[in-house]
Amino acid sequence: MTTPPAPPDPPSGEPGAAPYRPGNAEDFDRLYRVAYPRIMATLVGMLRDREAAEDCAQEAFVRAYRAWPRWREVAPAEAWLHRIAINVAVSHRRRERLRQVGELVRRLGQPAPGPDPAAAEGSLLTRELAALPPKQAAVIVLRHLHGYSNREIAVALRVPEQTVASRLAAAKTRLRARLGSEYGEGMVDSPTKGVSSGEDAPGK
Repeated sequence: MTTPPAPPDPPSGEPGAAPYRPGNAEDFDRLYRVAYPRIMATLVGMLRDREAAEDCAQEAFVRAYRAWPRWREVAPAEAWLHRIAINVAVSHRRRERLRQVGELVRRLGQPAPGPDPAAAEGSLLTRELAALPPKQAAVIVLRHLHGYSNREIAVALRVPEQTVASRLAAAKTRLRARLGSEYGEGMVDSPTKGVSSGEDAPGK
């Protein structure tokens, strides 16, 4: 496998599915079908650009496939995939910012361009999420779009649980400052999905 197949339709779930086996191609195909929609949702939330998210998802799955024989059940396979995808997205954001700086330098001395119509697309909150530092945006998306607990995010990203709480708190502060208190409270303090039993309250 050199490139992933076309994006699948969201699965209905696979109750009672067998555990994933490292290095098994059929198991990786099954993981791809199950995980792709959630990986894409994470990347779109981080990048606010579906085309860039699809590119990053493809690169993440290629990296994951190459590393699949070395995967171990220290963390769930989907959490492992999220960590790879988030790292790819962070690298993409860094490259994109460097590219934008280069373009700005080349434009010095020229009239400023008019407003970009594409900048008006999407909700204000979505735009502000994309403006957050990538690691803060990642924990917001995982916590409030996918409903992961702080503990689950910490396992996925291989960081201490306190680091997750700190990033959520920092993101909350930024959102409140830029969008008003109602956004900070609604986005950061109330997940959009239920999480597993024993969920962690954000910022705790």
